[in-house]
Amino acid sequence: MEAGQACTRTPQRALVVAALRREVRERLEDWQLRGLVDEAQLCVSELVANVITHVGAGTPTTLSLLINGAFLRIEVRDPDTRALPTLVAADVEAEGGRGMALVAAVTDRWGVSLLGDGKVTWCEIATEPAPRAPDHGGPRSTRAEAMIDLYSDAGVSHRSNHCKLRAAEAEEAAIFIITDLLHWLRAHGRDVDDVLDRAQSWFEAQASVCS
Repeated sequence: MEAGQACTRTPQRALVVAALRREVRERLEDWQLRGLVDEAQLCVSELVANVITHVGAGTPTTLSLLINGAFLRIEVRDPDTRALPTLVAADVEAEGGRGMALVAAVTDRWGVSLLGDGKVTWCEIATEPAPRAPDHGGPRSTRAEAMIDLYSDAGVSHRSNHCKLRAAEAEEAAIFIITDLLHWLRAHGRDVDDVLDRAQSWFEAQASVCS
């Protein structure tokens, strides 16, 4: 293993993705990049799942994390040069198709490099936040805004004069996001009411700290 790089072979799906997410968290905490954990884990999940879905379960795949200047670079390498990831504006009712759109929403740039023996799908996240206007909602609000933008682009709402979504439009997109998450929880055998109660408790606790 090279300095500044983490590589893991991923032959299978759910358990392997979960293990990769844990490894990503540990590595970023070691690198003092705790603030990038959520985004990096999402990217790893989507890129690896993309290989499993479109190339095939059991495909020899390599995950690499490295620091590339002012960016955290995530690379997923597989041997298939035909199944190229694409950015698709998935319909809001679609079961899939949002993977690369999610990656694009939380990263600064992404792409695919074709090699003689396969391809590398990569994305980069700035290790230092870019200057921006004050955001009273913090990083959670920023991530939520990115998701709202993604859902609006997929057809939930429409922008007016290319400006930020009006409050009512953003609220509608947020409702679609929450609804999709509840469907996902139920599909995975989770207690939806329990999760909602826990989320409400965490929200109230965090809001009281910030107020």
